[in-house]
Amino acid sequence: MALFIAVEVSPAVANDAELVKKLVEVCPVNIFAAGTGGGVQIVEKNLDECTLCELCLDVGAPGSVRVKRLYGDKEVLERRA
Repeated sequence: MALFIAVEVSPAVANDAELVKKLVEVCPVNIFAAGTGGGVQIVEKNLDECTLCELCLDVGAPGSVRVKRLYGDKEVLERRA
């Protein structure tokens, strides 16, 4: 279980093979992987490696990928419209 962040991906992105591919490509610490059915898989062991680069936030519609800090102010990072 992650200690520092949690990631949420909307079903519209999580089930779109092209958007899943983009998530996998942009994440420098491999938090996202393509699942066997083509959907996104969150790699739990890599969550705490997140650098908060926000590259994943640009995949899909605004708000479809959210990164939550589980410490401090518990800020939620997401791209807004």
